[in-house]
Amino acid sequence: MAKKAVAAFGGSKVSVKNVVKCIRLVRSNRSGAYAFREEIVPTEQVKDFFAEQQ
Repeated sequence: MAKKAVAAFGGSKVSVKNVVKCIRLVRSNRSGAYAFREEIVPTEQVKDFFAEQQ
């Protein structure tokens, strides 16, 4: 019989709840095309993520 693969996070559940995935639209200086910048940041640093200019 085949074994069932189960995906699990390596951290505690408390630390998982304190992070959010932030997505921002950025424009490339070289080509002028738009791209999405995604990052998982702690909830306390969300305003800093969106405040920084790139």
